[in-house]
Amino acid sequence: MITAAHPKTRSWALPLVCLGAAVLYAWKIGDGQFGNTYYSAAAKSMTSGFTNFLFGSFDPYGVVTVDKPPLALWPQALSVLVFGHHGWALLLPQVLEGVAAVFLLHRTVRRWAGENVALLAAAILALTPVTVIINRDNNPDTLLVLFLVAAAYALTRALEDGRKWLFWCAFFVGCGFLTKMLQAWIIVPALVAAYLAGTSGPLRRRLLDVLGAGVVLVVSSFWWIALYDWWPGAKPVMGGSADGSAWDLVFGYNGFGRLSGDGEGGGMMIMRNGVRTTSSFGGDPGPGRMFNDLVGGQISWLLPLCLLVLVVLGRRWRDAGWLLWGGWLLVTTAVFSFAGGIWHPYYTTAMAPAVAAVAAAGLALLWRRHRRTLLPLAIALTAAWAFVLTSRDTAFHGWTRWAVLGTAVAAIAGLVLVRSRLTLAAGLVPVLLTPAVWSYAAAQSTSAGTLPAAGPATGPTPPPSSGPGPRLVLAGGDGTTTLTGEQRRILDYAVRNGTEISLAINAEAGTVAPFLIESDAVVIGMGGFGGGDDAPSTAQLDRWLAEGKLRFVLSGSGGGPVGPPRSPAQEARGHWIEQHCAVVDPAEYGGRSGPGRVDTLYRC
Repeated sequence: MITAAHPKTRSWALPLVCLGAAVLYAWKIGDGQFGNTYYSAAAKSMTSGFTNFLFGSFDPYGVVTVDKPPLALWPQALSVLVFGHHGWALLLPQVLEGVAAVFLLHRTVRRWAGENVALLAAAILALTPVTVIINRDNNPDTLLVLFLVAAAYALTRALEDGRKWLFWCAFFVGCGFLTKMLQAWIIVPALVAAYLAGTSGPLRRRLLDVLGAGVVLVVSSFWWIALYDWWPGAKPVMGGSADGSAWDLVFGYNGFGRLSGDGEGGGMMIMRNGVRTTSSFGGDPGPGRMFNDLVGGQISWLLPLCLLVLVVLGRRWRDAGWLLWGGWLLVTTAVFSFAGGIWHPYYTTAMAPAVAAVAAAGLALLWRRHRRTLLPLAIALTAAWAFVLTSRDTAFHGWTRWAVLGTAVAAIAGLVLVRSRLTLAAGLVPVLLTPAVWSYAAAQSTSAGTLPAAGPATGPTPPPSSGPGPRLVLAGGDGTTTLTGEQRRILDYAVRNGTEISLAINAEAGTVAPFLIESDAVVIGMGGFGGGDDAPSTAQLDRWLAEGKLRFVLSGSGGGPVGPPRSPAQEARGHWIEQHCAVVDPAEYGGRSGPGRVDTLYRC
């Protein structure tokens, strides 16, 4: 431990940090944005029945689930149930979870490094651009970060109060698993190393403690997986799973497939030297990924500082706190840097608590031991990197690069020439200025959208859906919640003339979501997130047709009724539509015909 003392501080300091975080995360969330419309539609559908809520159904009829466990969606669905389906109701739980993570990080770091370091760590987390933008969105990463920080808090308590808290640590990691699956387990090596190094007693006893925590981790991670796979009654098909089981989703598309790239949907298609190739949304895997044009502005502002601190620790690596936070940072950075499957820049919000803790404690360490040597170097490195990042697009708050350089020169001169705590405070200005400005800019945005990112738009623009299968030719599907006039007329016609299922839409979830968000009709999507799932199957379509439950299917025009099918399930549904359905004359619902028509309604 750096210090066991908890110096007194003004009572308003932590509330002020948390209030600032709340303002950044909540500003303008009531302006009509719905964040990731895939999850927004699902949260609404989950309020339509217990099974839909329990398993995270994307549609109100319970055809297919979202492609992740629903733990992150449960608070959103409950908020919708209480307040109605509004954008702010969906995002309010995210704001609360984000502020709770800031508060809990302070409580955790304070036990390790003291009050001042804890306050700085909390402020750094609150001002991390990717954390601000993700906490203004409804992706599961916000709740994942809260559970990971809770695990770090429990581990820190376990070093003081025994194995009971170690079991709580394992439980919180398991909750993180049910939020975003295997990503929560990335920090487990750091947690184990910190516990073994930070507790006394026989090694055998400590290993048994870790083994017991492992049992808690497995149970808390897999109870929902077992519940889904062993559920005796009707349930939605598991979205994204190759065989319909939750187990396959964990270790396939949403598990090791994300690391190896062998799972469905390796990334986005881009052109390089005239050749069409596949690239991850975060750029090519490798040691430089965290610093590239797509990812650097999200999380890398303080990485040079953190890496310098971790290099100079020496024997202090035996300290449990450094093992916890430094291990968290290094392991997560390595996994994210070399992941070969689907990987998004906003995932780096899971690094932010570790960056905040290492940077804050590192600055304190350098102030005490290397005030005139390594501390000025750390400030210079951080300022130089901020200059590089900002110079990539000077139209986006480019003035900060010169402000950072100027304040860095002044702070370094003060550190070398003056012995005063004011010089350390001055050194924080070039360290935090640009990420703070970017975070402020993120708070002014009206919507984080499907792929949230702070800062200017950089790199190739990905399609709205990164899942497997082709993107069908329908209007919309770009993350908007708004139906076109023709789509509204189609939906109204289907509701008037349809049966139990008003409308089935043969398209990826991004296209289906506006129909679910803007109406209370029983609309289903065919094919899950990317359109490639076998849900509904052709056998299910036959039963619905025979029972009179389905009459209308909406699909894209051109290339046949379903576009170019790729997965076996898409191809089978395409043949089924061709055999059982006929095009509805657009004149019946007041639509337009001819070459300008995009959406095509079929009567089956």
